[in-house]
Amino acid sequence: MGSCFSTPDPEHNPSPTLPARPQLCPPTEHKPLQTLSDLYAYWCGDSYELINNLWGRDAATSGSQATYLDSTSPSGIAWRTTWTWTGAPNNVKSYPYAGRQFPRGKLICGIESMPTEVKWGYEGNTNNMRANVAFDLFTARDPEHANHGGDFELMIWLARYGGVCPIGKCVAQVRIQGRRWELWDGYNGEMRVWSFLPSEGEIQEFEGDVREFFEYLERERGFPAGEQNLIVFQIGTECFTGGPATFACTQFSADVI
Repeated sequence: MGSCFSTPDPEHNPSPTLPARPQLCPPTEHKPLQTLSDLYAYWCGDSYELINNLWGRDAATSGSQATYLDSTSPSGIAWRTTWTWTGAPNNVKSYPYAGRQFPRGKLICGIESMPTEVKWGYEGNTNNMRANVAFDLFTARDPEHANHGGDFELMIWLARYGGVCPIGKCVAQVRIQGRRWELWDGYNGEMRVWSFLPSEGEIQEFEGDVREFFEYLERERGFPAGEQNLIVFQIGTECFTGGPATFACTQFSADVI
């Protein structure tokens, strides 16, 4: 993720107690349905999930983050996260995300489509911000693989700020769904990571079939779609340093068909 890091298992990645951090408050336009402020605070419902996911906060010298659920229905959710971090500018501090829930055991080759819509924006002190906005998908041969990693990772970046870059290097310029993308290829440990970056600026409204990115990887990069199960399907923002800033996702809907 972001730099293609993933959510660790809280049971195997205990976080030591940190000094008290200033409390971030949500914008006052409306009261959220849920407030998630703890390290891995979690909500699920209507086939979606939301997690605060401050997995890299120990690298920060100061900062805090909270995530808010604004609305939910079977047709999608709206949410936001407000954050500020300082220190270790090249380290991801958090990846708050919304995820689509689906039954395990779905081979990529057996998925016909992954229709997806997202609308988002950033506000606040964004001039000094290092962050991205990205879809994150893991696949693995084992359908019961833990959801904080896999054999392969597909990231679809919609924006980046402050010069952050994916893992690996740019290996191709491609056209998918009428847009031009840079394809980056690298490894996070033993997990191969492919990241697509928009070549023509950030994409604040995305509507399309994410399955087409897997089709490209299968056709052009040898991705073994017949052996890999979908593990997670998420959208979020990787936060490095900067803020205070608020990422607001006014619509996220997705399906795995």
